[in-house]
Amino acid sequence: MIEYVTTPAGRPHEPQPAEPDRPHDPDPELRTERAFLDTARAALRRMHADVVATETPLIGGEDNDERFTNESNLRARWLRAQSLVDLPDVPLFFGRIDYDAGTVAEAADRIHIGRRHVHDEAGAPLVIDWRARVSVPFYRATRTDRQHVHRRRRYGFSDAADLTAYDDEILDGTGTASDAIDAGSTEADAFLRAEIERPRTGPMRDIVATIQPEQDDLVRAPLQPSICVQGAPGTGKTAIGLHRIAYLLYTERERLSRGGVVIVGPNRSFLSYIRKVLPALGEVDVRQTTVEELLGQPGTVGTAGAAGTVTGDPRAEQLKGDARMAAVLLRALWLHVGTPTEGILYTKGANRYRVHDYAVQEIVESLRGATRYAPGRNSLAQRIAHEVLVLMERRGESPDDRVQNAVARSRPVKALVDQVWPKVTPEQVLFRLLSDAAFLAAAAGADLAEDERAELAWAKPPRSAKSAKWSPAELVLLDELTDLIERRAGSLGHLVVDEAQDLSAMQLRALGRRCRTGSATVLGDLAQATSAWTTGSWEQVFEHLEMPGTRLVELERGFRVPGEIIDFAARLLPTIAPALGRPTGIRSLPDALRISSARPAASPDPQGFLDSLADACRNALAGEGSVAMIAADADVAELRAGLLDRNLPSALLGSADDAMETARLVCVPAMLAKGLEFDAVVVAEPARIVAAEPRGMARLYVVLTRAVTSLHVVHAEPLPAELRDTAVG
Repeated sequence: MIEYVTTPAGRPHEPQPAEPDRPHDPDPELRTERAFLDTARAALRRMHADVVATETPLIGGEDNDERFTNESNLRARWLRAQSLVDLPDVPLFFGRIDYDAGTVAEAADRIHIGRRHVHDEAGAPLVIDWRARVSVPFYRATRTDRQHVHRRRRYGFSDAADLTAYDDEILDGTGTASDAIDAGSTEADAFLRAEIERPRTGPMRDIVATIQPEQDDLVRAPLQPSICVQGAPGTGKTAIGLHRIAYLLYTERERLSRGGVVIVGPNRSFLSYIRKVLPALGEVDVRQTTVEELLGQPGTVGTAGAAGTVTGDPRAEQLKGDARMAAVLLRALWLHVGTPTEGILYTKGANRYRVHDYAVQEIVESLRGATRYAPGRNSLAQRIAHEVLVLMERRGESPDDRVQNAVARSRPVKALVDQVWPKVTPEQVLFRLLSDAAFLAAAAGADLAEDERAELAWAKPPRSAKSAKWSPAELVLLDELTDLIERRAGSLGHLVVDEAQDLSAMQLRALGRRCRTGSATVLGDLAQATSAWTTGSWEQVFEHLEMPGTRLVELERGFRVPGEIIDFAARLLPTIAPALGRPTGIRSLPDALRISSARPAASPDPQGFLDSLADACRNALAGEGSVAMIAADADVAELRAGLLDRNLPSALLGSADDAMETARLVCVPAMLAKGLEFDAVVVAEPARIVAAEPRGMARLYVVLTRAVTSLHVVHAEPLPAELRDTAVG
């Protein structure tokens, strides 16, 4: 029985914010809004207390069904209580829309919009959930299509979620406030800019207050068909995926609750970064995991834990992720089905019944390829038994199903089935494939060349399948074999795959199998593809996921990364992704980019480089918000030690889940930078990042686009040729 713990007072162990002690504000409208915020917070606390105090009826508990029902009811109550916890650093509402009089039936024409629904004791709404239909005009109304909205108000909050300001937009021409962002506009209004540029520390924040119309279209897209967001840096594709989950759980909760919702991210550092977004939106029951963990392979990817990591022989691991391996594994499995050398003689009393080998072979051929391996093996026994029953009936007997089952379980039939259609495990099949050259050649057919088979085979095979230490790519092959032997039951309701461009064909197939009847949100950027399995197109990804008809949407307007940084990084695009359009940054920060040459390359002075790097980090720390020093993976430890020697302590990303919360300065291995954002970024030695891996130029593109406010590139070695004609700093 699952136990959901509450405090003696009956409330979960969550801090409840006290009412703030504010100085007197001369603005009466601001005082009114603050009073309303206090009222709404008190109402939310009452809603939470009501749920906690509600008795959950329990039944019997004597059998499994009753225990399951009780645990489900307790969990539902616990989840509801968790969703109503008032997070002290999250504003309860962020906007307001004033409709024309009489627009909203059976509700006030003035609506406060927030991250969750809040009502008073009488049930009247105080805050409307941002996902509700009545909230849509907050994101989409413009002067040219104001959707019956007279006023749109946005609120400013301190880090402690205390309301500090508001900004009005009058859409019907009766006021002088600035218009909203129209589709195709190149500049965000000042209030939105302030929210985007607000300094950040620790995990990712939601963007529910700043969702733009093109983002809102994707967030509110229907559950079917699946969608894919090809998004340049700063377009908010990860945020779109997270807010889309929250929206779908609001509109399709019952349907999705049956299969569940899962987010698959590239590594644990990324998942730690996004982990607070959904709880802030009131959704606390969404699993966030990596591919390896989802496949039941915790801790198999090495220290960095990044999807696309190759830990064995690079060429062999790349081959193991190749789509051709699906056909190789299928043949390898069915090669275990043999040809009967003799029939079966079944004896019952004085009667004997013979099924000849050719009859058994006909049964085998009819089953081969028509079913999965394990059901086929079971069917073979039943089909042979059925042939025996036919012989019995010809002799005037009247056998029933019980006789057929007895024949199928008899020693002669079991022996024949074991000889013709042996029971196998995924580990046994893969062990034989990688350790037996002749078997590999037979299974490979025309799919793998001789040199590829040589690279794929183990140089030193382990003693047995049980003693084998499987690599991450091999574990994905085992997952494929598991499904080939017996079909995986069930399906997720919805799957979100972030940084999908880095997954192998075999990983994508494994994800698709877990979402056979559900839908997916696929997120990524082909320009940021850095793995050994980089795909050439999203259509290939959809094919491997077995999700035809997926809607592809390209986002090129970057709201978060300044235009100066985007333009600098985009110089790499003709080299790494010539088919993609050039992204546009809608925010301009003239001082966002700085490039420093630490020393002439001909006069090595590592201490001089470290001094320059430390100066760049100090300058970044002089501002507000988070700071990242990003370098080639192999260099991070040495550079971090050098910064510490210069009185600049830092956290190391990847060393702990909360690394980004323990220090303002975080040292980031380049391989873990994908998907993260920092206020200021210092990049150490781009040339070494490029040289560290085959797709190093794409890795550098990722690294250069992590900054929301400023990017400082410090180098001693020459910059890549594409970046050399820039002199900034």
